[in-house]
Amino acid sequence: MYEYIHGTLTELNPAEAIIEAGGIGYKILISLGTFSEIEHAAGKPVKLYLHHILREDDEALYGFAGKEERALFCLLISVSGVGPGTARMMLSGMSSDELQNAIIGQDVRKIKSIKGIGAKTAERIILELKDKIVKGEGRPAAAIGGYDSAVRDEAFNALILLGFSKPNVEKALEMVLKDNPGISLENLIKNSLKIL
Repeated sequence: MYEYIHGTLTELNPAEAIIEAGGIGYKILISLGTFSEIEHAAGKPVKLYLHHILREDDEALYGFAGKEERALFCLLISVSGVGPGTARMMLSGMSSDELQNAIIGQDVRKIKSIKGIGAKTAERIILELKDKIVKGEGRPAAAIGGYDSAVRDEAFNALILLGFSKPNVEKALEMVLKDNPGISLENLIKNSLKIL
């Protein structure tokens, strides 16, 4: 529902930030990673990417310094038994890269070392997320292949709107970007269409 908030950081502690935007102060729950990114911005403008959780008895905004951390948070809460609080704890216990590498490397011990994560939960996280992270769902494409994730995402959406299936579009984009990481959006779409 909300993509990001841009406003003045008025209050901050390791678990939450208050950002004033449009005369309203928004309480945003954050991880330690995000805290360390914005801790020196008191009284200054900041931008946090948001994830809105709405339940019948609760509503909360979770904020992230980068899209990669937010994407990983969304993957984590998709796992049965992992709620937003647990996902935030995981992202506070390790950086996004460390956590993704632990999942890809099936390092149960490392994931289990995070407070509140048992062996079964760690195994379930690895089982459900390993393939998704390898495919790039938990990090922007630029972090994986050296190409611009915004260009890739725009091309992906354009090709889907043209009626191609998601798996075929993924394969075509991967093939084109593998050989041409710095390709323009127009050429990425054109070259992908040739494959599709």
